[in-house]
Amino acid sequence: MLVFFVQEHVYELAGVALMFFLLLIWGYFKEGPIVMAAKSFHNKDYEKAEELLLSIKRPEWLNRKRRGFYEFMLGGISLQRQDYDAAEKHYEIAIQYPLRSLNDHVAALAHVANISIRQHNYDKAEAYIGLAEKHHDKITAKMKAVIERLQTEIKKHKTK
Repeated sequence: MLVFFVQEHVYELAGVALMFFLLLIWGYFKEGPIVMAAKSFHNKDYEKAEELLLSIKRPEWLNRKRRGFYEFMLGGISLQRQDYDAAEKHYEIAIQYPLRSLNDHVAALAHVANISIRQHNYDKAEAYIGLAEKHHDKITAKMKAVIERLQTEIKKHKTK
């Protein structure tokens, strides 16, 4: 449309078409296919979700909310594949960004703590549980139960 409007010397509409084109490009780099990947992730189609997430060439260009969720989903995919080092890395990055909800933030903290327990790094696990405990009043009962289970596991190993 831009080329047509320029050929017809209708520069006002050419300017509007150019703005729409630039908005489309900007949206691609700032938003990416996160929404489609989230749908696949929610449906447990981890292959498709990962393919969509890895199609983002520069995740550092995503806006803050999208970047956190991007890392959160990659952490979940890595966890499903039992690649605990990659999952830990992605969840640690996700914690630095705003996530959809406080529950997601606490879930990322709990995942890092759980991976740290698996790797016998109880001090690190305790630190992440401490960060999760700061939000104790605002999280769901399910997350509270997960945190309590992790605390019990840490205490069990600390007393040995």
